[in-house]
Amino acid sequence: MSFVRGLKCRECNREYETQPIYVCEYCFGSLEVDYDYEGISKVISKEKIQAGPPSLWRYKELLPLDGEPTVGFTSGYTPLIKADNLAKVLGVKELYIKDDSACHPTLSFKDRVVAVALSKAKEFGFDTVACASTGNLANSVSSQAAWAGLKRYVFIPSDLELAKVIGSLVYEPNLVAVKGNYDEVNRLCAEIASKYNWAFVNINIRPFYAEGSKSFGYEIAEQLGWKTPKHVISPAAGGSLINKIWKSFKEFEKLGLVDAVDTKMYCAQAEGCSPISTMIMNKAEVMKPVKPHTIAKSLAIGNPADGYYAKDVCLGSGGGAQVASDQEIVDAIKLLASTEGVFTETAGGVTLACAKKLIEDGTIPKDESIVVCITGQGLKTQEAVQHHLAKPHVIDASLASFEERVDFPDKKVEAKA
Repeated sequence: MSFVRGLKCRECNREYETQPIYVCEYCFGSLEVDYDYEGISKVISKEKIQAGPPSLWRYKELLPLDGEPTVGFTSGYTPLIKADNLAKVLGVKELYIKDDSACHPTLSFKDRVVAVALSKAKEFGFDTVACASTGNLANSVSSQAAWAGLKRYVFIPSDLELAKVIGSLVYEPNLVAVKGNYDEVNRLCAEIASKYNWAFVNINIRPFYAEGSKSFGYEIAEQLGWKTPKHVISPAAGGSLINKIWKSFKEFEKLGLVDAVDTKMYCAQAEGCSPISTMIMNKAEVMKPVKPHTIAKSLAIGNPADGYYAKDVCLGSGGGAQVASDQEIVDAIKLLASTEGVFTETAGGVTLACAKKLIEDGTIPKDESIVVCITGQGLKTQEAVQHHLAKPHVIDASLASFEERVDFPDKKVEAKA
């Protein structure tokens, strides 16, 4: 049973039937899925959710399908790690890592949104799916569309990290590397989407695709024992994840699944591409697009589609924003790995680096619950850290060589005669 009423413009509230469109034809505002929350409230409960599958589809009543899901049965329900080791280093009382680098088919949170987008694309009758991507989305569309038996075209900037290129090519999509940054790739894809009858997950399927990110927030609340944290720090590329985490908390509040939400949301971006964070930090009314220059390529969107909405959520919730330099990103990747055993990609390095700065400057109190969002696996962006790590000990295959070249606490040194 579907609880989707249709689509609604986020600016003028004009209503549309459920269809593969994403822009209001009257004011050009972005469209969002409109739900029958009264109907949902009659069928949803904590017990029903907990009895559901260990995937994002445990929340299917709050996701925009008309029928049963057909893609993404292993997407979602990733660990929420109580990060006591990291908390000790940062001097905070209660710290969690929401780790979307684990348990997903392609090791990033994009497996959530793609599960929803492809299920919806199949409902609409599309046989070809596509996307514009900074890497993780390309991996996920390539993988899940292969499983679903769909034709697939993925468009990426030509300078993407090698691991992310391989992570798409292995599924044999039509991979198109465009000479330009993500914003230029996205503009090209918008032209293609207007000409060909393809389901572009982050263009004409975007209203449905974006709803998959809500499951990230649902899981945080459920895994915390049906409550929301005081502070959430999220990375921002297009800005959608911040909005959808907030929307998920407010939906749970509306349905009586959590108490009144008093969470503060924070936007984390790299210094080399920080249009949203800069707008928030300056409390500016206008977002200035930028040309990205950062090692955090998965966040390198210079003109983010949901930037203004992310600003409204962060400031409206009493939160804020921060930015991180490339060196701070690398340091944060290493810190998370050495304390919690989690190897994050550069986006996670951005998030932790910004969280650290927000804690150190007193913006986030040290005695309140904090969730840091880790959205992708570090094996995808090894280039970022490879020149910042210690070298391995190279020895001969003998005990003598080991003892000569490797230092360790209980090393025994033979006395010389």
